[in-house]
Amino acid sequence: MEVTGKKVLVFGSGISGIGAVKLLEDHGAEVILYDGNDKLDKVAMKEQLGDGVKAEIILGEFPEKLIDTLDIAVLSPGVPTDLPVVNAMRDKKVAVIGEVELAYAFGKGDVLAITGTNGKTTTTTLLGEIMKAYKEHTYVVGNIGNPYTVAARQMEEDAVAVAEMSSFQLESIVTFRPKVSAILNFTPDHLNRHHTMEAYVNAKKNIAKNQTAEDYCILNYEDERTREFGEHIDAQVIYFSSRQKLEKGIYLDNGNMIYKNPEEVLVCNVDELQLLGMHNYENYMAAVAMAAVYGVPMDIIRKVIRAFKGVEHRIEYVTEKNGVVYYNDSKGTNPDAAIKGIQAMNRRTVLLGGGYDKGSEFTEWINAFDGKVKKLILIGATKEKIAADAEKCGFHDYVFADTFEEAVLLAAKTAESGEAVLLSPACASWGMFPNYEVRGDEFKRIVNSL
Repeated sequence: MEVTGKKVLVFGSGISGIGAVKLLEDHGAEVILYDGNDKLDKVAMKEQLGDGVKAEIILGEFPEKLIDTLDIAVLSPGVPTDLPVVNAMRDKKVAVIGEVELAYAFGKGDVLAITGTNGKTTTTTLLGEIMKAYKEHTYVVGNIGNPYTVAARQMEEDAVAVAEMSSFQLESIVTFRPKVSAILNFTPDHLNRHHTMEAYVNAKKNIAKNQTAEDYCILNYEDERTREFGEHIDAQVIYFSSRQKLEKGIYLDNGNMIYKNPEEVLVCNVDELQLLGMHNYENYMAAVAMAAVYGVPMDIIRKVIRAFKGVEHRIEYVTEKNGVVYYNDSKGTNPDAAIKGIQAMNRRTVLLGGGYDKGSEFTEWINAFDGKVKKLILIGATKEKIAADAEKCGFHDYVFADTFEEAVLLAAKTAESGEAVLLSPACASWGMFPNYEVRGDEFKRIVNSL
């Protein structure tokens, strides 16, 4: 990608946008940083950009006459690709790309990329640990909180980027080509942004669109959409399965994790692993397969996966108070992820749910309670919608809370010794918190202060 002397708009001033500005100026671009929030502080933004950065900052309403002067527009992940102003840029032949495409153009080394509705943060973190044990210059980037645009400025030729890719990031790629990709699963999510399940799935499928027969794609054999997708791509496909033996791939057999490609190798028994639950075993298998096809020796892989303790905010043990165990699953931001949270509970549970409305349906989540949920405490914009779905499913043990703290304190009061309190909201945190991490941290703060 040639950006020297080009006029480039970076749309969105979050951490990936800031990284994009610096990366572009490194390569001689004339950069404008735009954000629609006119309440932002330009002085603070300039400080964040740092000394020597020359980018012009524009806030508030977009000046449409600016479009005629632009060569390239780089969209941050939170910017919908179908905004009228973005479509106007395309009409004027402005090259519209995402920050992932920009980072890939200038980042050196190999890319191992992971997407899927659920499990991608755990899988990315685990694969990152495996690669760090194998390669000195490993960068864990993307939707996991470390912008790819920031890391791209530091990468060496022998580097490897382990990248968590969201549908938002993948819908705007052009040449992005990982050496190894993985799609863990497809379940409904972000339909408020993508509008249809088909559009959401197609965005995630982009992770493999530029791969060739020299590359690998790791896919979930038990997900009908990913299994079928594997029959129509150029990359070499390795499936993982939690339910049946595979002629080629990685699978569970009586608790043993077996990797067969083409020789059969015993990776470990699931009793040796620190994370519980079939969904986590699938995450392990995906990470192991990605590392194995990249060439990481199995003894390194075994050592790392046995030591791995999981990801903060994902069915995270917090503490035990008065015989009640508290778990933080704030990362359960959609119904399918929250199903995994309740399935992991082995005792009667007081469940905290609700939040921002992403257009999800909640009946499947409620039907997965399976007699475990003693009380469902609902908060946020979705509380009435979830309550209506609960009634449809014949579940009536729910109450509303006006604030997050009220909900946590009510849960603590409701739970008895031998039971659990689980924050697994099935919804995003927006509207109440900036992100799920802040929500989870607040849950832990309240619980630890009880």
